[in-house]
Amino acid sequence: MAINKAKQRMLEGKPAFGAEVGLGSALSAELISPMGFDFILVDNQHGAWDDNSSMTAFRSIALGVATPMARVRKNEFGAIGRLLDRGAMGIIVPMVNSVEEAEAAVEAVRYPPIGGRSGGAFGTGYLGDGYMQWANDEIFLAIQLETVRAAEIAEDILSVEGIDGCWIGPGDLSMSMGVDLSDDEGWKAHDDLIVEMFEATRRAGKIPGIWTGSASEALRRHEQGGLFLTTGGDGPWVVEGARRTLAELGR
Repeated sequence: MAINKAKQRMLEGKPAFGAEVGLGSALSAELISPMGFDFILVDNQHGAWDDNSSMTAFRSIALGVATPMARVRKNEFGAIGRLLDRGAMGIIVPMVNSVEEAEAAVEAVRYPPIGGRSGGAFGTGYLGDGYMQWANDEIFLAIQLETVRAAEIAEDILSVEGIDGCWIGPGDLSMSMGVDLSDDEGWKAHDDLIVEMFEATRRAGKIPGIWTGSASEALRRHEQGGLFLTTGGDGPWVVEGARRTLAELGR
């Protein structure tokens, strides 16, 4: 049996800090996993992954200490099931804007009686025996709230049985709000709405989370109550390291 240590931390009220991998390289995931992140998110929505490379990445992540998770391309039964069947221990579903869409995510992720996930998880053997008996408890399901429409009914959406928490998409949220984050007033309105969404998530008894691209921003969001937090990813870290090297060379 595999224990989802990232989910366990969050249920204890402790933050889980993670990394995104989007370059499509299982070796990238393998290099990052032993470093001490609580989870590594294989980004199928915006990253360069397919089903089989994602499966390899999950196993590469499992060689380290992090929990393998994935963001699915869209809220679709088959797409979610295929990532779970290949060994993802967490699923993040983008653009959930209604109770019905949250229920669809649960239907795809959870086995009966909670959901309607199909049996036949061929790629989960590396996680240990008895998969179907413990999967509903150990798999972490977060939905992305990233529009004003979702923010307005966040507590209702998060109250759906089988949802563990949210992962707010701040970029899409700012576009939905029509605010300029370089403007103080726009930044404050955006930040205030995120805090309200965290509070709605807690009222629903679920885990608040948000995408962030840096350790400093992840720590700031944790101070606001966030527990499911990314801190950066392989692509930006490659660019950052290259820029730092070139700066040291005076180039």
